[in-house]
Amino acid sequence: MLARIGVASIDELFDEIPAGLRSDRPLQLPPAMNEAAVSRLMLERSLGDTPLLCFAGGGAYEHHVPATVWELAGRGEFYTAYTPYQAEASQGTMQVIYEYQSMMCQLLAMEVSNASLYDGATALAEAILMAVRANRRSRSRRVLLPRNIHPVYRQVARTLVTAQELELVEVPFDPATGLLDPQTVAAMAGEECAAVVIPQPDYFGGIEPVDELVRAVAPSGALVVGLVNPLAMALLRPPGQWGGAEGVDIACGEAQSLGLPLSSGGPYLGFLCCRERHVRQMPGRLVGRTVDDEGQPAFALTLQAREQHIRRSRATSNICTNQGLMMTAATIHMALMGGAGLRRAAAASHRATVELVEALTSLPGVEPLFDRLFFHETVLRLPLPPARVLEALEGHGILGGIDLSRAYPELGDALLVCATELRTGEDIESYRCALGRVLEQAA
Repeated sequence: MLARIGVASIDELFDEIPAGLRSDRPLQLPPAMNEAAVSRLMLERSLGDTPLLCFAGGGAYEHHVPATVWELAGRGEFYTAYTPYQAEASQGTMQVIYEYQSMMCQLLAMEVSNASLYDGATALAEAILMAVRANRRSRSRRVLLPRNIHPVYRQVARTLVTAQELELVEVPFDPATGLLDPQTVAAMAGEECAAVVIPQPDYFGGIEPVDELVRAVAPSGALVVGLVNPLAMALLRPPGQWGGAEGVDIACGEAQSLGLPLSSGGPYLGFLCCRERHVRQMPGRLVGRTVDDEGQPAFALTLQAREQHIRRSRATSNICTNQGLMMTAATIHMALMGGAGLRRAAAASHRATVELVEALTSLPGVEPLFDRLFFHETVLRLPLPPARVLEALEGHGILGGIDLSRAYPELGDALLVCATELRTGEDIESYRCALGRVLEQAA
């Protein structure tokens, strides 16, 4: 290979890598193992994980996944399928993508859906870039990004968009409610910006006044990006209807709650939907339905001129992997659950969180931090540092929530707690008793 490309040595091949980034010692790899030894090692490692009763949310949720979902998604036709460039050989894969797109549009009341992105964080970053490209009425590179959006999402968005000379302006939340103030958003949007991101619910689980927020942004001409939990949209007004018939311009988020297990941190599934007038600025795969020359229904990748394999550096995005397996699982999950099933799961999750809050706030020193409506997670104020409490709860077999003190030091000793439809009354009582013992011991 070196001779063919005209390079004298391996060192010369990699000479463009700075010396400071190169390792000057051999890799410390263990001896090779056979398959049986590797299987035993992995089993031993897995048995070392202590299962915890999960009351943490923050963008990753432990919902029930019907056994049928992965029984079907694990079939070879889906499990190993690659990007469906060859339409005549990929009709099954493309029909699944088409059905996924159709269901997401129905769930979110939007007109177009792509075939998914890596996760909710990259979906938000791509939605911001798309909004700036699509807003022909404004030359601004400013985008309003609320502080009560997932902190990791904000970090990823800054990483991906600031190199393209976009300015992300942080919007504060009301310290009493944790929600956005429409008047504040209107004033900031009036200072010339290309887009405004509105979460529903926000990172703290709060139900935002989305209708007022959309109407507050409208006079500025900024496009609106809705960042939503898709399961919550089975109960709440979908982004395509916020503020009236017009709704948002772009909707995005994380679809892990639609049939994907927590799985030690991934993979996840980002989604992105938009109004049809913005479709040529949408990143990712799009599958369209047509008919073949015999008049039979057929499916094909469409509007591919947006993508990098056609336009290279001038593409709308160089995100090209469509997380097809995760999308397949989400499609099967939505088809099994239907609208009524998703509504029941969302309502049961919310009821469990209400019960959880009532149980935990019966303990001395534990109280709700915000006064507002919430969906299936919320913030509690503790009489002790959350990190100390969570460490102690882990000893009782409980994953008690998310410590907010690092990302939101202004909130004090705040803990984000969550319950889904899997948390029973007995689970909640176990948490209450364990937290009570932790607080008593500290006192």
